[in-house]
Amino acid sequence: MLLTLALVQAELSRRVERVRRWIGDVPHVNVTSVWTFAGALLLPAWLAAALAVTVYTHLWLRIWSGMVHRPLHRVVFSASMIVLSCYAASAVLSATGAGRLSHDWAERSGNGAALAGAALAFALVNAGLALLGSWAVTGRSTASVLFAVDGDYGLELATLCLGGLVAAAYVFQPCLVAFVFMPLFAMHRAVLARGLELAAATDQKTGLLNAAAWHNMAAAELGRARRDNSAFGLLMVDLDHFKRVNDTYGHLAGDAVLIAVATAIRAEVRDYDSVGRFGGEEFSVLLPGISETDVVATAERIRHRVTTLSVEAPTELGRATIESLSASIGVAVYPHGGGDLEKLLLTADTALYKAKNTGRNKVVSLAA
Repeated sequence: MLLTLALVQAELSRRVERVRRWIGDVPHVNVTSVWTFAGALLLPAWLAAALAVTVYTHLWLRIWSGMVHRPLHRVVFSASMIVLSCYAASAVLSATGAGRLSHDWAERSGNGAALAGAALAFALVNAGLALLGSWAVTGRSTASVLFAVDGDYGLELATLCLGGLVAAAYVFQPCLVAFVFMPLFAMHRAVLARGLELAAATDQKTGLLNAAAWHNMAAAELGRARRDNSAFGLLMVDLDHFKRVNDTYGHLAGDAVLIAVATAIRAEVRDYDSVGRFGGEEFSVLLPGISETDVVATAERIRHRVTTLSVEAPTELGRATIESLSASIGVAVYPHGGGDLEKLLLTADTALYKAKNTGRNKVVSLAA
């Protein structure tokens, strides 16, 4: 029954899942945990594992096959994560003496805690393996991997709750299982809408904010600074001699350099600072609630970080290591650099061009 429900739900939401996969190459949660966690609560561990493998095989054949962002080895890894999560949930039920859900399950004391423990074990094993996979592929293993798309891991927790309700409904009143479909579809579409919103605000090459989204963030910060009588900083960052990279190594190598620089800038600012791609090889950074001294110090860290980059990039002849990069940075600080966003950007841009015209690879700060 669980397999049938999982396949029906996957077929009905096939378009939603495909769009979610196409709009971004980021780790994201699907809704199969509703059925696989219910399986872990109702079935022997090996049958719950078989359920997970079958569901993921169907997803691969019907939805993900042929997608550049979803190669087979990633599907195998994802299915393995769920299989091990099912075994972890089953192990908690066995260790606590709760056993699989049955008609007398609710009458025994402590089973509610066992159910919560099983859900926690499922979630922790899944999250831990996701972080391990991220580390193996990218060298990074941080909690931010789980929140690559806002609300995505919240969807995983919600599906575990629904999975528990599906298991309980099947034991006590099977016809109630059908009531899970509409909430599940609504959650899936809501996360898709959020993903589309983020995609519309994101520069597809670097993963930073695009120019329009960055301007919106800067305008909102200007309004807040006016109300609170506070300061914020703007940086305009331009790669020096970037055309030489494209001319020497090709545009694919240039793209690799842009991605590396974008990553370097993000690493040198705070989580709540806003980094955007202004256009071409130019980046913009919004630094809320910060003094001019700290803005310049941040700009110097970014400039130095760029000079240390060593970028492995594809070329027509294979691969090349691109080094000796540098950036010129213009600084503007509200309110001394200008009272409105246009004036602040002009101040930062003027400072940037002064940096480029006086030797490059430097930070320049100007008042309005």
